[in-house]
Amino acid sequence: MTADKALAVYGKSFHWARRFLGQHMGMRAEQLYQFCRVLDDMADGDIQHGPKRLGRIRKDLLTADTASDPLFTNFQPFLTKQKFPTKVIMALIDGLLSDQKPVRIKSEAELLSYAYHVAGTVGILMCNVLDCDDEQALGHAIDLGIAMQLTNIARDVLEDAGMGRRYLPASWVGDLAPEQIVALAKIPGDDAALPVTNAVSRLLTLADDYYKSGIAGLSYLPLRAHISIAVAALVYRQIGVQLAQQNYPWHGGRQTTSISTKIRCSLRAFGTLRLRFQKAAPHESNLHDAIRGLPHVR
Repeated sequence: MTADKALAVYGKSFHWARRFLGQHMGMRAEQLYQFCRVLDDMADGDIQHGPKRLGRIRKDLLTADTASDPLFTNFQPFLTKQKFPTKVIMALIDGLLSDQKPVRIKSEAELLSYAYHVAGTVGILMCNVLDCDDEQALGHAIDLGIAMQLTNIARDVLEDAGMGRRYLPASWVGDLAPEQIVALAKIPGDDAALPVTNAVSRLLTLADDYYKSGIAGLSYLPLRAHISIAVAALVYRQIGVQLAQQNYPWHGGRQTTSISTKIRCSLRAFGTLRLRFQKAAPHESNLHDAIRGLPHVR
């Protein structure tokens, strides 16, 4: 599957936003998406012997900064050219491999660490793709990745539970097993399902703190990249907005955004250009309390 096709099929929000990037940056963003997709498919076992191969790739990166797996080496020229930090790719792999174990998130801090590993890392890699080398931008890029992942978790509570995964922290919902969440989806009005509904609300409130930080850092990007990432952020955040408007129907299947909604979000994204004429707000360091010490986290 080509990079553009992979983005169109698996990343509809990002495929919409990609058209604002232009050809050169757009192609690099597609390649990064395809690379991350291959790692994800390996971790999920959609590629033969995927988890074992991914573990070997991680070991190779740790020892030699390269990897012998043919699927990985296909991307090596791109990775080298973009100068992606090896430790960030390893952190991404760690996050993807963690999904292969029974997932029972214990706390908000563990949730944020997971979101950093599978999505905050991609925010860092995107900075390289988008020709943004300002160190001040990295914190905001991490936060936007975390925000999108939290939205993703809120959208997919039932789907994830069906795969034996509970990303809602036990500190919010107690020790609910994924199969209990699946059962509660059949009686969403029952008092027993209320903690799940409240947790989805809490997830989206938390996500908004990270969206705010991510959007505040857009002015560090080149102009076209600023517009594109603003579009992606607002379109993806809209999923959470719609969930909130419908009283958090986590039991009702995956939420999507229509073409007309994407157009409205895109028009709103142009309003963020005012940030380019303002002094950049300092990054709120407390947003990284749970992930301090991880690659490129200050």
